[in-house]
Amino acid sequence: MKATFAALLLAGASATVFAQASPAGLWKTIDDETKQEKSLVRITDNAGVLTGKIEKLTDPAKQDATCDKCSDARKDQKILGMTIIEGVKQAAGEDYWDGGTILDPNNGKVYKVRMTPADGGKKLDVRGYIGAPLLGRTQTWIRVE
Repeated sequence: MKATFAALLLAGASATVFAQASPAGLWKTIDDETKQEKSLVRITDNAGVLTGKIEKLTDPAKQDATCDKCSDARKDQKILGMTIIEGVKQAAGEDYWDGGTILDPNNGKVYKVRMTPADGGKKLDVRGYIGAPLLGRTQTWIRVE
């Protein structure tokens, strides 16, 4: 009986740790060049597939900004409320999520993306790249909730 209870507690603790390390949640984006906060992005999990949408822009002057450099269906759409992360899944047996894309609304380019939780799930390393993850740049986002 005690062994079963201990196993259930351990399984529950493992599930909690795993859930905390998921990229799902609200994230403060930090520009990798200026180190300034840019936006809040909410990443949601729908049956194991992650998407991310911009919930807030920190620069008051950019509240009505549009993605004039986008070349897909998001062209000239408002950046606030825009889905910028699509189709990301956890890599089998790995501690990172990839396989999807991320849009940089500043230049309109779409990159492959790899997201790796860090610091116990309090931070998220978001790497946008072309071809292989080695060829790209990383931003570290901070969990808000």
